[in-house]
Amino acid sequence: MKAVCQALGLARSNVHRLHIRPENWIDARTQRPANVSDATLLDEIKAQITELPTYGYRRACALVNRHRAKTGAARVNAKRVYRVMAGHALLLPKAPRRRQSSRPHEGKVAVAHSDVRWCSDGFEIKCDSGQTVTATFTKDCCDREILAFRAWEGKGLPGEPVREMLIEAVEKRFGDIDGIPGTHTLEFLSDNGGAYIAAETRQIARQLGLKPVNTPVCSPQSNGMAESFVNTFKRDYVSRMDLANAKMVMAQMAAAFEHFNEVHPHSALKMKSPREFRQHRAAQQRLAQIEQALHCE
Repeated sequence: MKAVCQALGLARSNVHRLHIRPENWIDARTQRPANVSDATLLDEIKAQITELPTYGYRRACALVNRHRAKTGAARVNAKRVYRVMAGHALLLPKAPRRRQSSRPHEGKVAVAHSDVRWCSDGFEIKCDSGQTVTATFTKDCCDREILAFRAWEGKGLPGEPVREMLIEAVEKRFGDIDGIPGTHTLEFLSDNGGAYIAAETRQIARQLGLKPVNTPVCSPQSNGMAESFVNTFKRDYVSRMDLANAKMVMAQMAAAFEHFNEVHPHSALKMKSPREFRQHRAAQQRLAQIEQALHCE
C-alpha cells in the first residue's frame, strides 16, 4: 500500500479514509440541502441590522448567532452570512484606506486583564441647531466597557466633568469612593488636553489610586483605543441620532453607551459585547476556582 500511494502521489491517510467511507456519504460542501435556510437566514440578518445599518457582515453574524444561542438553534458561519448579504446587496462599501503614519508606534494600548489600564478622550457632536455637544468617556483597555461618561452643551473640555467621571468609574468597578486598593496599579491613559493634565485632575486621579499617563505630543496613535472608539461611536450611534438640538442629543447619549456595552460585538473580544466578555471571564474564573478547590481536596 505504501509503495502504491507513493507511486500515485497520494496520502495513505486519505486513501484509508476513502476506503472506510460509507456508500451513502454526501459532501455537504457541494450538495447543500435544498431548503429555505438561506431565506430564513436573510430574515434573521435583516431583523438584526434594520436598526444598525452601519454593521457589516461580521457583526451581523455575531448578532444572529447570539439570537440563535438563546433559542437553541445552530450557529451560522460568517462566510455564509457574507454570501447571503452579498447576494442581497446588504454589504457595506469598503472603507477608504487610511494614510499610514510615518512615525513608528510599537507600543500596545490593549492589556490582558480588566482594570489594568483605562483610557479616555473627548469629542464633539454638531447639532442641526448650530449647537455643539461635547462629551468625554472612560474606557477599559481590556474588556472595552465604557465605565462612565459626561456630556454637556458647549465647546471645550473642562476639568470638572473629567474628575466627576473618574470618581464614577472607580465607584462602578471598585464600589468605594475612597479609592482603589493600594496594591492595585491602574493606569489612566489620555492625551495632553488641558482637562487631563490639570493639577486638580491629576491630584484626584492619584487620590483615587489611578496612575495618570499622558501620550506624547502629536501622537494620537498612542491613545488609539480611545480614538478608535470615537470613530465607532460617531459612525454607529451619532449617525442614527436625532441631532435637532443639544438637549435632544444629550438625552440619547446614555442609551447609546449602554447599547455599546451590552450589545455591540467587538472583534478583539471574539465578537462578544463588553458585558458578555466580562461575564464570560467571570464564569471562567469561577470554574477555575472550583477545579482548584476540588484538586486541593
